[in-house]
Amino acid sequence: MRQSGLAFGVFLFILASLSATSAPSNVPASKPRARDLGVPFDGTPGDLNAITDVAGVLVGHTTLISGEGKLQPGNGPIRTGVTAILPRGRDSLKNPVFAAWFSQNGNGEMTGTTWIEESGFLEGPVMITNTHSVGVVRDATIQWRLAHGGADTTGYWWSLPVVGETWDGWLNDINGFHVKPEHALHALDIAHDGVVDEGSVGGGTGMICNGYKGGIGTASRRLDSKAGGYTIGVLVQCNYGTRENLRIAGIPVGREIPAPEPYAFVPSDIAEHGSIIVVVATDAPLLSHQLKRLARRVTLGLGRNGSISGNGSGDIFIAFSTANSGAGAAGSVVDLKMLPNDSLDPIFRATVESTEEAVVNAMVAATDMTGADGHRVIALPHEQLRAVLRKYGRLAPD
Repeated sequence: MRQSGLAFGVFLFILASLSATSAPSNVPASKPRARDLGVPFDGTPGDLNAITDVAGVLVGHTTLISGEGKLQPGNGPIRTGVTAILPRGRDSLKNPVFAAWFSQNGNGEMTGTTWIEESGFLEGPVMITNTHSVGVVRDATIQWRLAHGGADTTGYWWSLPVVGETWDGWLNDINGFHVKPEHALHALDIAHDGVVDEGSVGGGTGMICNGYKGGIGTASRRLDSKAGGYTIGVLVQCNYGTRENLRIAGIPVGREIPAPEPYAFVPSDIAEHGSIIVVVATDAPLLSHQLKRLARRVTLGLGRNGSISGNGSGDIFIAFSTANSGAGAAGSVVDLKMLPNDSLDPIFRATVESTEEAVVNAMVAATDMTGADGHRVIALPHEQLRAVLRKYGRLAPD
């Protein structure tokens, strides 16, 4: 395929994506979600069952899909993208949030984390893309910050953006460097509240999860008034795991639903090529050391779905709190609110539950995809999933 035709195809897809994402935020999601199929989960979700249930959080995607057939580095096929999460919406650059990060297994990358560890603050958005596009997305995020006055007006003349990645090189021409600055800028500019698109979109476009098609997923929990009424939201870009280990609602679904190996000619016991990035948001007044504890609980949610955090997996998590607005202001003493440690158990539980559900939502929303060199990955089949849950008495009533 000639480069000019490829570029035009990518342009048309981005244009269509822009129109779709610009719809009103209360438009219902058109893709089925795990609960729609009768998958039972613990806890009470927020209104959207998404990270955007945490007030102020915005999410935007740029999705790049073009070309087919034999891999031609630099030409395609292209199955990739960028996802942007803004903690305080358009105020994210000038009003940092308390944050922390945790690496369960470090075969991956998330830039900007050393300063989060040192300062306790996240300054700006969280970006997610493919492994070989971290640099261009990072640089574009700095450009976006400068364009929106986030560097000079806050007194900073430098920026350390947070960009996480997972590997999409089985379906995508990852060494073709098809993610450009304009794609990262697009995801940031169209970030919105309301319904979050899931599955093979944004940074999750070319991802594979637990032996099926993976991608972007999200979920949330709202605590009852006795626990403070706080909201916890999770967004995942999932690209990890093997089918043999997959559990859904405690059932060994991966062993019950046969399907072709996603990575041809690779033994299943070494087929964990991928990673997972998890973003946890909450409006509970937590400080950075408490958010570190929250980020660690993500691992328990992944464990419910059967993850072993294999050697080749980059399992990297970041958590932030939208409470304590203005805490990052310079030049004056700041009064803070902090939830007592003895009150954290409901928030820990909500994080585990939301992580578990977000991963399953990503797999349910994804569809079959054929990418570079004709590599084909099937999506988790909905009716077979329902049949397995019914067999084990775990299908939720309609």
